[in-house]
Amino acid sequence: MIKKPLLFLKLIRPHQFLKNGFVWIPLLFGYKLMDLRAVINTFHAFSSFCLVAGSIYIINDIFDIESDNKHPVKRLRPLASGDVEIGEALILCAVLLSAGAVLSTVLSFQFQSILGAYLALNLAYSLLLKKWAIVDVICIALGFVLRVFAGGTAAGVAISHWIVIMTFLLSLFLAFAKRRDDLLLSRNGHSVREALHGYNLQFVSSSMVIMASVTIVAYLLYSVSPEIARKHGTDNMYLTGFWVIAGLLRYLQITFVEEKSGAPTLILIKDVFMQTVIVFWLISIYLLIYTGRH
Repeated sequence: MIKKPLLFLKLIRPHQFLKNGFVWIPLLFGYKLMDLRAVINTFHAFSSFCLVAGSIYIINDIFDIESDNKHPVKRLRPLASGDVEIGEALILCAVLLSAGAVLSTVLSFQFQSILGAYLALNLAYSLLLKKWAIVDVICIALGFVLRVFAGGTAAGVAISHWIVIMTFLLSLFLAFAKRRDDLLLSRNGHSVREALHGYNLQFVSSSMVIMASVTIVAYLLYSVSPEIARKHGTDNMYLTGFWVIAGLLRYLQITFVEEKSGAPTLILIKDVFMQTVIVFWLISIYLLIYTGRH
């Protein structure tokens, strides 16, 4: 009796809900941390995305049962291992989708439209788009951008083009890192996805370096922009770039030296260095744009 609920929980991958943390970014940069209504709305947005994302993981696992059985880790997933039946998974999927849809009704129609676009994008990804190299990683990056727009809509914050650019670039960087891990697995005889035919280690590694470099440049340009200095009332945003550079270098080390870039969320959960960088980045951002604001 206890085992089945745990299998259902494993099926929706709650650790992946960390990705929905991008919903909170507009709240931070829009000076709404102390606005109770904005915080509550953002929590509703975050929860809606978690529920819908959980249903998407189920759908993806249903379509990937055959390929997951060939993967050394994914074969242990509830559907691939046979511990959860497809019928049970579909019922849970329907419950999560319904709950996410109902919860989204407390927010605006604009938010519901963004959530719907996120669902449609991921369904298209699961059914078809993940089979095409480059298109697959772009879809992943667009999913993160939609999260940011959803957070802005929920909190009542206009989204800066800088945030969109950096979110897209960072997401591409992480997606290419995941593809690199997939390529390493395929070299060991584990064919994990069709899109890998359009990739090789040299291309993916070069793309990661490019994305990391452009992300750093974009962040530094953002931090010294006169527009941003006027908005936040400080010329010292560039100081937070130290943490961005340190975090990207650590991720490159994990990818190229340790060769463990297959699960970005697990890296954030387990890697103390990355956790430290993110915490200090958040602290420095808060100190500069909240306590130092004119």
